[in-house]
Amino acid sequence: MATIYEVSDLAGVSLATVSRVMNKNTRVSEKTTKKVLDAMAQLGYKPNSIAQSLASNRTNSVGILVSELHGPFFAQMMAGIESELRAAGKHVIITTGHSEDDKEKDGIEFLISRKCDALILHVEAVSDEYLIELSQGKTPVYLINRYVKPLKDNCISLDNELGGYLASKSILEQGHKKIAYIAGPQFKADARNRLKGHKKALTEHNIEFNNELFYEGDFNEVGGTQALKQLINKNIPFTALVCANDEMASGAMKYAREHGYNLPNDLSVIGFDNVIFANYLYPTLTTIDNPVENMGQMAAKMVLKDIYQYKNLEINRVFEPTLINRDSTQALLK
Repeated sequence: MATIYEVSDLAGVSLATVSRVMNKNTRVSEKTTKKVLDAMAQLGYKPNSIAQSLASNRTNSVGILVSELHGPFFAQMMAGIESELRAAGKHVIITTGHSEDDKEKDGIEFLISRKCDALILHVEAVSDEYLIELSQGKTPVYLINRYVKPLKDNCISLDNELGGYLASKSILEQGHKKIAYIAGPQFKADARNRLKGHKKALTEHNIEFNNELFYEGDFNEVGGTQALKQLINKNIPFTALVCANDEMASGAMKYAREHGYNLPNDLSVIGFDNVIFANYLYPTLTTIDNPVENMGQMAAKMVLKDIYQYKNLEINRVFEPTLINRDSTQALLK
C-alpha cells in the first residue's frame, strides 16, 4: 500500500504540500496540485481520513439535528443539506430531537461528541438562551427554520407569518367568510406565526376570528383527520378550511371525502409547505410553498463559507413563501 511519503517523493514536493492538497487548501497552485494528484493516482494512494483530520483539525463532517426522520418535510430538508455538502466532499451525521427539550439537548451533545466541524439544527423545544450559550462553544451552530436575533447571521428562516397571511388571504378573496383553521402545535414558533398571519388576513377583511372554528393540531395526517371531525361535530357551518401544513390538510381531505364531501364544491382546503405529495392528492392541494430544500442547501452553503472557507457563495438568510394554486380551493358558489 502506497504511503504519503511515496507520494511526496514522486511528486517532488514536501509532505506539508501533499497534506495541503489532500485538504483542498487554496494556497497550493494548480500546477503543484496536479503533480500531487497525478502521483496519488499513479501510486493508487487513498488518503486516510483520520490522518487528514489530525492534519487539518477538521473531521469533514457536519452534524444535523431534525425533529423527526419521517415525513416529506424533513426528508426534503435533509436532502438539501446533504447534497450540497456531499458535492463539496463533506459528510453528515444525523440525529433527532423529537421536539422535546431533553432529547434535543441530548442529540446536540451527541453531535458535538462526534467532533463535527459544525452543527445545523432544526430545534423547536430548546430555549433561545440555550442556543445563545451553545453558540459560544467551540462548535459553530447554524439554525434552520428558526430565528434567534443574537444569532441572526447563523439563522436560515421562513417568513411564516407572511405564509399564513397569503393562505387565508387567497381563501378570503375567493369569497369565503366562514373559515375553519387547523393550527400546528402552538409551542412551535412557525405554527404561532402562521396563525398570526391567518388572523391578520381576517382582520383586513373585517372578519372576526371564531375560536369555535379553531383546532390546534399536531402537524401530522392523523391530527388533521381528528381536527376536521371535531370541527364538523360542532355543527357550525364553514365553507373553507385553512391548514397549517400539508400533512394535516391531507388527513382532513381524506376524512371529508369519506364523509360525503365533494371537494372543493362543498369545502375548499388549503395547506402549507408544498411537500411532494401535495400535487398528487385528490383534488390536488392548493398550498403555500415552503422552500425547505433550498433552505437546507443554504444552511450547508453557510457552513462551507464560514467553516471550510469556500469562496463566492451567495447567502440568503430569509426566505419568502409563495402561493401555489391547485384544485382544492375555488370561489364560493353563490
